[in-house]
Amino acid sequence: MTGDMSDRFLIIGPDDAPDTILLAHGAGGAMDSKSMVAASEALADVGFRVARFEFSYMASRRASGTRTPPPRAERLIPEYLAAVSELSTKGRLIIGGKSMGGRVASMAADNLHASGAIAGLLCLGYPFHPPAKPEQLRTAHLETLRTPTLICQGTRDEFGSREEVERYPLSAAIEILWLEDGDHDLKPRKAISGFSAADHLATMATKVAAWTGRLGA
Repeated sequence: MTGDMSDRFLIIGPDDAPDTILLAHGAGGAMDSKSMVAASEALADVGFRVARFEFSYMASRRASGTRTPPPRAERLIPEYLAAVSELSTKGRLIIGGKSMGGRVASMAADNLHASGAIAGLLCLGYPFHPPAKPEQLRTAHLETLRTPTLICQGTRDEFGSREEVERYPLSAAIEILWLEDGDHDLKPRKAISGFSAADHLATMATKVAAWTGRLGA
């Protein structure tokens, strides 16, 4: 396994992996946040090459120390497309991200998939709605999504619990892995669920490996 930090990407995993997963961060956490590191390491452990990048607003936070709010997700699509273009890959590419990063990727996915640029979409903790605002759904484009998609979601995620999400009319292209008692970082309360955060990340990574095995070239 190798790890490399460049100005553009943080890369971990085998250089000769058949699949590369490109992940963008959530609204408040950088590409080297604890949850992003843990998820990336879990995916690398099962053989993926994982590349993370930051949107410009987050890079500006690092430089200035000022916690500026993120732009609207739609405005970040061009930055995601630029990252796809700039990332060097030898095999298939799966795009996605944590929370907002996965949402942005989902908005760009169908055009990229139709052109053959990506094989699938992976979302870790999709923000189906803002916390405590279940009426403000962010699912319209998910109803017609054509890209093969895997969403890994905690059952008690405040951005979309299992009880809520199972009522949504999502595209048949979307598969959801539910992680018992997981929160927005997929982390469970061990005393309640019997699972640890490491358990859920290992389950997530194993599921992603099986899912990508069913994807086309």
